[in-house]
Amino acid sequence: MYFQVQAKYDVEQAQEALQWISDLTGEQFDTNGQKDNFYQQLRDGRKLCQLMNALNPNSIPKINSGENSFKLMENISKFAAAAKSYGLSDAETFQTVDLFEQMNLHQVCLCLHALGRKAQKKGLSGLGPKEAEKNERNFSAETLNQGNSIIGGQLGFNKGIAKS
Repeated sequence: MYFQVQAKYDVEQAQEALQWISDLTGEQFDTNGQKDNFYQQLRDGRKLCQLMNALNPNSIPKINSGENSFKLMENISKFAAAAKSYGLSDAETFQTVDLFEQMNLHQVCLCLHALGRKAQKKGLSGLGPKEAEKNERNFSAETLNQGNSIIGGQLGFNKGIAKS
């Protein structure tokens, strides 16, 4: 299972995500999408917190620094919570261990791309394709009833059917 998850990791998507973070935060760093670099750039959660603050000012007022593992994991956790309040679903975010212990860097990358789509929808610099908008349609009862009188294309067409 672990290897299947790791095989989904896409270097190009990771590089796009790191470049987007660099552009939005104004911080220059190595945006190479290789797994080791992706992990090293994001493992302490600081850049993720800065990204959220760039998208939604003061969404994470205190960003922890230092090398205390619990404080760094708290940064990642704060990012995930802020991303959810920004509009991401649980399925689009990731668990702290996915990043901190390199359990699922693919999911981290997917989360960043989902966040990029939300940012685009809110008129900010985004990442990846534009998020689809809901296109709900309401038909009158008369229109729905007219649909009942149409014979389906296959109905009544029986040429070529073998008879037993």
